[in-house]
Amino acid sequence: MSVLVEVSDLVKTFGEGDTATRVLRDLSMVLHEGDLAALLGPSGSGKSTLLTILGTLMRPTSGEHRMLGEDMTQASDAALTEFRNRHIGFVFQFHHLLPDFTALENVIFPTAVSAGRETRKARQRGEELLQRVGLEERIHFKATQLSGGQKQRVAIARALMNQPELVLADEPTGNLDRQSAEQVMDLIREINTVEKTTFLISTHDEKIAAACRRQIKVVDGKVESGD
Repeated sequence: MSVLVEVSDLVKTFGEGDTATRVLRDLSMVLHEGDLAALLGPSGSGKSTLLTILGTLMRPTSGEHRMLGEDMTQASDAALTEFRNRHIGFVFQFHHLLPDFTALENVIFPTAVSAGRETRKARQRGEELLQRVGLEERIHFKATQLSGGQKQRVAIARALMNQPELVLADEPTGNLDRQSAEQVMDLIREINTVEKTTFLISTHDEKIAAACRRQIKVVDGKVESGD
């Protein structure tokens, strides 16, 4: 498999002088195209910081970060924003749906914002994704009318809207009951298998981690195993 993301000797320090806290310590790892990987580690190990850097939402203090062969550490903020919108999707523990928007409107919102308007092509893509995640009968329901599991499926559809190569998921099943969590994970595995989308899933759930083909464990800001 081809390398999709590679980070080498990644360091992230918050603060300066005596109050400085080093969260990532010379961390190195590789994600390949089509990976389905769980990101594991205790609270405070640096998982969320790593996801934020991989998502180009934060720059490392030092080290190398490349995706699709491009150097993320040297790119301008504008270039990072464009790259992120085209190539990276996000799924969070709290789905962050707009409550007064319908499921379809939430899914196409990122594309509508970047394009400056809602297009027919975007609506078609959004409808297809909602059908794919089993919500064809909820397309025009507002977010407030959906269950927790349904909201998270909408969030996954939204993350896939721009056909990203990489989806970063931070505790995507953390607020769901076991049945809903398993349904969401089944959906992620299906998308990974059929569309070859790479997923990196931060989780404390052993069953979710076991459903992934790789387990990458971070301890004290370094990858301890799985790479």
